Amino acid sequence: MAEQQDKATIIVHSGDMDKLYSALIVGNGALAMGMDVSLFFTFWGLQRLKKGGLEKGPLSKMHMFGLGKLMVKMKMMKQNVASLERMMQDFKELGGKIMACDMTMDIMGIKPEDLRQDLIGDYCGVGTYLDEARDSKITLFI
Repeated sequence: MAEQQDKATIIVHSGDMDKLYSALIVGNGALAMGMDVSLFFTFWGLQRLKKGGLEKGPLSKMHMFGLGKLMVKMKMMKQNVASLERMMQDFKELGGKIMACDMTMDIMGIKPEDLRQDLIGDYCGVGTYLDEARDSKITLFI
């Protein structure tokens, strides 16, 4: 086994807005601390990489027919929390790597042209994820 590097690898399985925020907050924080970071988007997380899909995820709890999400977004705006779009752009600009699970794409009928090419660095499978994760000091499943 290779020596662990100053690296974090995060599986983004959920497409819920608050969980995507969590993945990007941790990812951007790790990048700011000088770590290498990879986000592996799969299943419902992969839906957020669709064109126009980044902000479409529901809130994971207390959704209340969309009212909960609206309330959380209003509180975030009041606290000057960056949008998901801004956080994703920051992640890329800081050198973060975004991987899209090609098996999930096949299962869910998602084609590369359905996804935002400006974000994705690699279309890959579990083997690539495992190569990233095995050398990481931090691995998360969100």
